[in-house]
Amino acid sequence: MRPDAYCGLYCGACEVMAANRRGTVADVAREWGRSEEELRCDGCKTDVLAVYCRDCTFRACAREKGVEFCSECGDYPCKALLAFRDDKAPHHSIVVHNLERIAVIGGRAWCEEQRARWSCPACVEPFSWYAEKCPSCGGPVKNAVQDEKELRLWGE
Repeated sequence: MRPDAYCGLYCGACEVMAANRRGTVADVAREWGRSEEELRCDGCKTDVLAVYCRDCTFRACAREKGVEFCSECGDYPCKALLAFRDDKAPHHSIVVHNLERIAVIGGRAWCEEQRARWSCPACVEPFSWYAEKCPSCGGPVKNAVQDEKELRLWGE
């Protein structure tokens, strides 16, 4: 599984990828009214994509241009990426910030930072973008909604 996406999302915090990692895709598919096949995903940079990511314009564009991340593109940041950042999904609001960080430290180091960031501070269990508590120990976690609020405070 690849936890990084061309657009700067950390797929390792995606509930679909978490279900694949935990082996609970069938449960999530039932809960969301989807088929298991629709939720099979190994990450944006693989050929096994969840239904939500199959038609991603960022993925298609990056592959066409031969870049590993949108920040490596001569058109960065494009209007589409800025619109994605500014849509109603809180976990999208961090993409430009993430891409800037990737440009400084590289994709591998960024993935390691993100793995730590999206792991429970108490028990180190991974959690997803919208988790309100750790799925393992029940401890408090900081989710994407809180990240978005902080980004607004920073003016990003």
